Amino acid sequence: MIILLFLFCGYRFPRVPGIFNKEQIEAWKKVVNAVHAKGAIIFCQLWHVGRASHQVLQPGGVSPIASTDKPISKRWRVLMPDGSYGIYPKPRQLETYEIPQVVEHYRQAALNAIEAGFDGVEIHGAHGYLIDQFLKDGINERKDEYGGSLGNRCKFIMNVVQAVVTAIGAEKVGVRMSPAIDHLDAMDSDPLSLGLAVIERLNRLQIDCGLKLAYLHVTQPRYTAYGQTESGNHGSPDEEARFMMTWRRTYQGTFICSGGFTRQLGIEAVAQGDADLVAYGRQFIANPDLVLRLKLNAPLNRYVRATFYTHDPVVGYTDYPFLSSNNPNIPLSRL
Repeated sequence: MIILLFLFCGYRFPRVPGIFNKEQIEAWKKVVNAVHAKGAIIFCQLWHVGRASHQVLQPGGVSPIASTDKPISKRWRVLMPDGSYGIYPKPRQLETYEIPQVVEHYRQAALNAIEAGFDGVEIHGAHGYLIDQFLKDGINERKDEYGGSLGNRCKFIMNVVQAVVTAIGAEKVGVRMSPAIDHLDAMDSDPLSLGLAVIERLNRLQIDCGLKLAYLHVTQPRYTAYGQTESGNHGSPDEEARFMMTWRRTYQGTFICSGGFTRQLGIEAVAQGDADLVAYGRQFIANPDLVLRLKLNAPLNRYVRATFYTHDPVVGYTDYPFLSSNNPNIPLSRL
């Protein structure tokens, strides 16, 4: 499975692709057709960053929208159009009446993705972006029906999921969350209960519609913004493992894990029943033949983080080498 990131309502990074108009839909068809020609499946990730943006990246120079008017702390930096990093600005808190309009953006983006030929969509509800900004009590201080209680904080994500499921069918919808990760200041006082609250609602939705969602995708707490694999902010690795296992056992469907997995950790996670599938991101960027390398236990190319968000059509995008055709266990030198 290949997950593509895109931004469909609001801007995050310079030159981030979207899928909110006809021209973009037609352009994505070329990508989707190429993936299908190789016998692969491709899902489109619906990503709204909320306050994780900057005025210079917004149409008209307006403030980015969020569940809150609190900015992301200076611990974090936003990528600017010139390649430098700036400070996150104060966002504009969405008015209650505006929230259904944002939900509609998700619904329309899902329809656009299916029209472009994607096999499904993944609703990105993790890593401190818009949906996570509603979920986490360290961010969401709203006084309306979308804030306060755990049930209220889950309302936005469930409105989005319900709208997308109604539009394209549950079997074409995946959901991603990261209850125990503090990326972009997305902290919660009780991540275990938060994760369970979302999962219980997803389970209920599946029962009500009589169909399973494609999957639930949860990022391991050890994930960090800089690719490290260290303990998160909510206790020891044993406690984090308990979180993941509790969520895995509670969710009634296909469960995907991601976040700092090596080949061996991925094998162990599936073998031990910790996950049905394991997702790889950074390693896939650097290794176009990652599946083959994992199968052969071959060395991996090291990724170059500085080129992750480059606009260059080659460097950091298509210049990572494949395995040597003569000896599949020896990678070619970097092009």
